[in-house]
Amino acid sequence: METIFEKSVKGRRTDYIGASALAEYKLDDKFLSESTPELPEMAEVDLVRHYTELSRRAFGVDNGFYPLGSCTMKYNPKLGEAAAALPGFTAVHPLQDVEDVQGAAELMYRLGKSLGEITGMDAFALTPAAGAHGELTGLKIIKAYHESRGDFDRVKILCPDSAHGTNPASAALAGLSVVNIPSYSDGGVDLAALEAAAAEGGIAGLMLTNPNTLGMFEKNIKKIEEIVHGAGGLLYYDGANLNAIMGVARPGDMGFDVVHLNLHKTFATPHGGGGPGSGPVGCKAALAEFLPSPVVIKEGGKYRFAAPKKTIGRMKCFFGNFLVMVKAYSYILSLGGDGLKQASELAVLNANYLKSKLSEIDYLPKRYCMHEFVASLESFKAKTGVSALDVAKAMIDIGIHPPTMYFPLIVKEALMFEPTETESKETLSAAAGKILSILREAETDSEKFHHVPLSAPISRPDEVRAARTPILKADD
Repeated sequence: METIFEKSVKGRRTDYIGASALAEYKLDDKFLSESTPELPEMAEVDLVRHYTELSRRAFGVDNGFYPLGSCTMKYNPKLGEAAAALPGFTAVHPLQDVEDVQGAAELMYRLGKSLGEITGMDAFALTPAAGAHGELTGLKIIKAYHESRGDFDRVKILCPDSAHGTNPASAALAGLSVVNIPSYSDGGVDLAALEAAAAEGGIAGLMLTNPNTLGMFEKNIKKIEEIVHGAGGLLYYDGANLNAIMGVARPGDMGFDVVHLNLHKTFATPHGGGGPGSGPVGCKAALAEFLPSPVVIKEGGKYRFAAPKKTIGRMKCFFGNFLVMVKAYSYILSLGGDGLKQASELAVLNANYLKSKLSEIDYLPKRYCMHEFVASLESFKAKTGVSALDVAKAMIDIGIHPPTMYFPLIVKEALMFEPTETESKETLSAAAGKILSILREAETDSEKFHHVPLSAPISRPDEVRAARTPILKADD
C-alpha cells in the first residue's frame, strides 16, 4: 500500500472554502515557519479512500471477536459516543469559571458518587488519566497517609506474582520497594508467604486484583485483609478486572482502602488505539484528605472544584479526560444497578462457556473462572513444536483477534481469553470451533504455523529486530 505522500499530486486540493470577507491578520514573523509545511495534496475522494483502506487493515472489536484477556476489549454502546459528542460537553473549556460549567461539574460529581456506590468507597478523584496513572496516584495516597502518621519506614508494597506488570512498576515510581508474594496452585495468594512478609515489618500496603489475572476470585480475601491490616498496611485494589463483579461484590466490602478503576475498560470507552483513558481513584473516608486535586464538591446547591486538606497535589493538568467521564456516566445511567450486575454475570457466564468449549486445552487453575481464563499450551508445544505465539498468530488468519499471550508469567505458554459480556453464544461457539481446528491442523502440519499469519497485511515480523531497530518512516 502506498503512503499518502506517494499518492500526493502537486496542486490537487480538497477544500472548497472561498475567499474570506474579513481582513487578513498578520502574525508576527517570529511565529512563522521559514518553510512551507510538506503536506500531501489530494482530491477528497482519494483522501477518503486512503483512510478507509487503512481502517480495513486494523482489527477492532467492531470487526470481529476480540478476546484479549485482562483488558476487557468489549463492544461499547454508541450511546456513550453520542453523549460525549453533545455540544454542551465538547464546547466547554477547562479555563472557564466553574460558574459557567455547572452541568459538567455536576456530571463529574454524580459520576464520583456512582463509582463510590459501585466500589464501596467514600470519595473519588477523577483526574488520573489511565489505569497505571491511577495506580501511581493510589500508591502516593498510601505513602502520604503513612508519612502523615510519622511512619516513614513503611516503604514495602506486596505484589502477588500474578499481578499486572504495572503494579510493581507503579510502586517503584512512587518510591516504594516491591516484595513479591507467590501464588498457590489454584491461583490464590500464598497466605503463609504473605504472613511471613508482613511479619518482617515496614509494610505500606498490598496491591491486589480480584478476580486476579488467572480469572480467579480470591476466596481468602478476608484473611488477606486481616494479615495486611494487622501489620499496619493498607489494601490497594487494581480495578482492571472489575467487569467481573460489578453489582455483585464491592472492593470496599472486601476490606480494600484504595481503588482505581479503568473507565476505558469497564465503563464504555473503547479501549486501545492510543487513548484517551481514565483511571479514577477512590478511597475510604480516612484517606479522602490525601486525594489529588481538584475534586468536585457540592455546596449550597452549586458545584465547585477544591483541593483536599492534605492533597498529594495535581496528577494531571485541569480536570482529567472529561469526555471519557461522560461516556462512563452515560453507561451507568443507561444500565442502572441491575444492568451493571447483569453485565458482570454474563461476562462470567461467557468466560466459563468458552472455557468449556475449549476443554481439550490445558487451563489453569482447573476450576470455574470469573470473567477470563488462562490456557496453557506447554504440553501442546512439547508434542507438536507449535507455541502459544504460533496459535495466536494463526487466529489472525481466521478472523479472531489473538488473546493475550504469555501472561501471567507464572503460566508457561499462556493464552488468556476474556470474551466479555457482549459476545453471543453463537459467536463463542464458532470461535471455539475455529480455535480447535487450528490445534488439529497444527498436529499434522506444524511447520506451517511457524510462518502464520498468511493472509494479514503484515505477516510474521522479526519481533526482536522490530523492537530494537523499528522502521518509523516510509523511507527508512
